[in-house]
Amino acid sequence: MKLRNLWIFVVLASLAAVQLCGAQEITVAAAADLQFAFQDVAAHFQKDTGKNVKLIFGSSGNFFTQIQNGGPFDVFFSADIDYPKKLEAAGLTEPGTLYQYATGRIVLWVRNESKLDLGHGLGVLLDPTIRKIALANPEHAPYGRAAVAAMKHDNVYDKISNKFVLGENISQAASFVASGSADIGIVALSLALAPAMKQNGRYVEISADAYPPLEQAAVILKSSPQKGLARQFIDFLKTSPILELLRSYGFSVPRGSAVRQ
Repeated sequence: MKLRNLWIFVVLASLAAVQLCGAQEITVAAAADLQFAFQDVAAHFQKDTGKNVKLIFGSSGNFFTQIQNGGPFDVFFSADIDYPKKLEAAGLTEPGTLYQYATGRIVLWVRNESKLDLGHGLGVLLDPTIRKIALANPEHAPYGRAAVAAMKHDNVYDKISNKFVLGENISQAASFVASGSADIGIVALSLALAPAMKQNGRYVEISADAYPPLEQAAVILKSSPQKGLARQFIDFLKTSPILELLRSYGFSVPRGSAVRQ
């Protein structure tokens, strides 16, 4: 009987430990343009609070669909503010938690050994030596839609659309050109400024007038069992050091949004 009681105690203690551990972690669905910036953010958050952030990166459109179908996330960081707004309208978010955390930008990026002259802007895409152009799939990736809008704005889209190599998200599109599978890519500035891509390539910004603003927003999901920790993480993003970190990755952040730690 004593052994049985001891076994029960061990099992209950183990379950309590698992629950306690779970209470110290949130799962974040984050747009792929945040891949490098949010690894830094999560590391700072863990160091400051002792609590973990599990980051899952992908396209905003795919996350939107997954959340509608009950995806197990606590917070959704979208590269397009419209997705969180739609979730909010559908009653799938915690009221009052929608936060526009940044505005993104797109760039033309090539490897260092490329002979392409980026000084021509989007006109460089007409260069006959280009065989493949990498961009994110515009059907579910906001950065892909921005790329298409910019090319149409500069009247090059119809002349080169047969050369597109579509990534499932903007991170995959960047990997295509970084690996040499594409000759040039239209990628997120935040990825171009990440250490590996910054060291191995060069870029030029595409005029923000050429595409609709990439307004990015976060929201806490109503289904989250960790709403308190999720709020803490979003508040952490509003602190001056983290806003400055996001700026260092090329994001524009809301004015006057900084809070004291």
